[in-house]
Amino acid sequence: MERADILSSLAASGADTAPEVLTDLAAEFDIPAADLLVIAGHPVPAELLPPQRDAAIMKQFAYRVSHCDHAQLALLADFVRAQPRLDAVAPFVQSTSPYFTPAESGLGAVFNGMIRNRGFGAKELPFVGLSLSTLFGMVSDWRPTPNRRYELCAIAGLLGWRLPDLFAVVGEPYSPDFRPALLCRHVGRVFMAAIPLTTAQLIECAQEADRLSARESHGAWQPVSEGSVAECPDFP
Repeated sequence: MERADILSSLAASGADTAPEVLTDLAAEFDIPAADLLVIAGHPVPAELLPPQRDAAIMKQFAYRVSHCDHAQLALLADFVRAQPRLDAVAPFVQSTSPYFTPAESGLGAVFNGMIRNRGFGAKELPFVGLSLSTLFGMVSDWRPTPNRRYELCAIAGLLGWRLPDLFAVVGEPYSPDFRPALLCRHVGRVFMAAIPLTTAQLIECAQEADRLSARESHGAWQPVSEGSVAECPDFP
């Protein structure tokens, strides 16, 4: 089977696929095993989840990462991976919100599980060009809409996924003309590398991101308007 067909099949009926098979497939596809477990409807073991950490710090880390260009992202990813893996602590649990209830099944549950795998809640995501109400809707009840292809282009980079793979999971036809909205997968790859890090390590890595990008603080949040998508090697 083609890669897209396999991912589509797992999303539609992956519950009977053994976790060991999913783990092997994740290594072959260079996709986090935790993500394939979520897509197939399996629980994610604690050892694959981030440690419990400060949500506000994670949001700040993500924001600072988004200011790095591709060369800086590569250096930052190496810096993040070089951090020591500390003893296991309690796994990350997303904060609750009065504004939405995470879906227990369907694409909403898949999206929520995938951001949870990286240590995000819906409110902690970096700016991706979508409103917070849209993100809440995607987490709680992500149904087909005319805007779903745009939503996929907005979140693929955040997740560190290639667009064709994510489109296959969601069951949307993919065109090579599609591009990430703001962040490409190389930004998301840093978030994936940071999965084992503690709050203190995230602070150190955020400082390294600032050093690399030479981001100037103006005392207010300034979203990246276009990220580094234009220079992404995935899209010549």
